[in-house]
Amino acid sequence: MSKCPGFFINIGKEAKDLLYKGYGQQPPVHFHQQFVNMNCDLSCDLSCGIEEIIPGLGTAFRLIAPYAGKVEVQYLHDYAAVTAGTGVIANAYSGYNPIISFSGVIGSTYISLGTDLVFDVTAKTFNRIDAGLSLRFPSLVASLTLNDKLDNLRASWYHTVNPLTQTVVAAEVKHSFSISDTTITLGTQQAIFASTLVKARVNTKGFVLLFSGL
Repeated sequence: MSKCPGFFINIGKEAKDLLYKGYGQQPPVHFHQQFVNMNCDLSCDLSCGIEEIIPGLGTAFRLIAPYAGKVEVQYLHDYAAVTAGTGVIANAYSGYNPIISFSGVIGSTYISLGTDLVFDVTAKTFNRIDAGLSLRFPSLVASLTLNDKLDNLRASWYHTVNPLTQTVVAAEVKHSFSISDTTITLGTQQAIFASTLVKARVNTKGFVLLFSGL
């Protein structure tokens, strides 16, 4: 099953990769500091973990300088996983705010249900409220998620038509409750030569065709 630490990163990953990966590269998150005659861009992402303190129980540490740092305790079981932690997150006005985080997943190889919460102690508000459902079968992957404090609903579907030719189709529906906006995206890919993959995507905002190497 999908464990807590990567559940919301991996949920619907196949469909997202087909529909978005390669069409446009996202700029890396970085820290920018300007001096009198010099610019400095710096970022650091450091993660480490100690697993099996006792059977099923481990710890993890992550530092994203200068944005956040967090220490977590993780309990992983065959059909359930829980992660709880504490740390700090950067605040533009007051330096760093302490946070408390919790993630939980229950399910099996075929179906998983999870939630992810981050509470800002200083602001007394939730920085993150996510919930997700994942269905995973040999040739079909589907997911349903609520993100951005339950404001955005995303449903995705990914189906492998022919593994030999890497023929795949995917669909995604995104709806924002706050602005009442819905976007429908359809995509497909096909290997036409030994080293060339063709991907095409169409949604309510336009059509894109992409050629890439395998």
